[in-house]
Amino acid sequence: MQTILGAGGDIGKFLAKDLVSYTDHIRLVARHPQYVNGNDELFPADLLQAEAVSKAVAGSEIVYLTVGLPYDIRVWSAQWPVIMQHVINACLEHGSKLVFFDNVYMYDKTAIPHMREDSPTLPPSRKGAVRAKLVAMLNDAMQNRGLKALIARSADFYGPGAKNGILNTLVINNFQKGKSAMWQSDPNKIHSLTYVPDAAKATALLGNTDSAYNQVWHLPTSREKLTGKQFIEITASMAGCKPSYTVLRPFMISLLGLFMRVMKELQEMQYQNNQDYFFDSEKFNQAFSFTPTLYADGIRQSLQSS
Repeated sequence: MQTILGAGGDIGKFLAKDLVSYTDHIRLVARHPQYVNGNDELFPADLLQAEAVSKAVAGSEIVYLTVGLPYDIRVWSAQWPVIMQHVINACLEHGSKLVFFDNVYMYDKTAIPHMREDSPTLPPSRKGAVRAKLVAMLNDAMQNRGLKALIARSADFYGPGAKNGILNTLVINNFQKGKSAMWQSDPNKIHSLTYVPDAAKATALLGNTDSAYNQVWHLPTSREKLTGKQFIEITASMAGCKPSYTVLRPFMISLLGLFMRVMKELQEMQYQNNQDYFFDSEKFNQAFSFTPTLYADGIRQSLQSS
């Protein structure tokens, strides 16, 4: 059996579909889990409760931690370390392997123009510090407690039905509503985006590859180096509308942050948008002979699914 903790998020749904290739018993764990394949085992659980996590993990060969908490540093600081500790303990208790779906927030600011698995870890944000703490907890459990785990790391993502995807929320959804697109800080900077179906397929593959464990893997992401402006132009062309857009500059984000919590949370992350942001996934691409989806193809599929 393979179990997804946080099965209701953008990655969890695609991951559940891909795991069918590896197992006939998939357990979907969330507060209110819903069927993806029709024959999944639904397991309602609150991951903040240790006993609930233990029961959710019991009997699992592989556990995928794909939880997405509200974008609020108060929630992240209070809940993420608790969840990670419960999951680590449960995996050790039941002899389960762990796959942690991670982001790039723990990388040093200077690494953002070309991120690799060995990039320096020195997060410049509070949310990045939380993510670095989670990775430290995971590494300690692997080195000192015998946990078998791996980290599957994604850049900002986009794709069909991606409710939280940056390209979906700022560009695709707005164009389809007849509105102007938006971009953060500087639309002339390169910004890598990971296609959710590719990320899910790769996460399933890593989880079911024994030699992939005890490593960090960047999930497959196009090698193309497009700017925010180019993403907007490509999407507008496919959507049949003008490539009009508004730039959410740091001052505007700061001002809006006085009234909107999500904007307040975005302020400290603008170092990722005012410089080039390139995510290198060659380690995975070469190890598994994988060709990431090109941006034009991914945008087309995203538009068609909306």
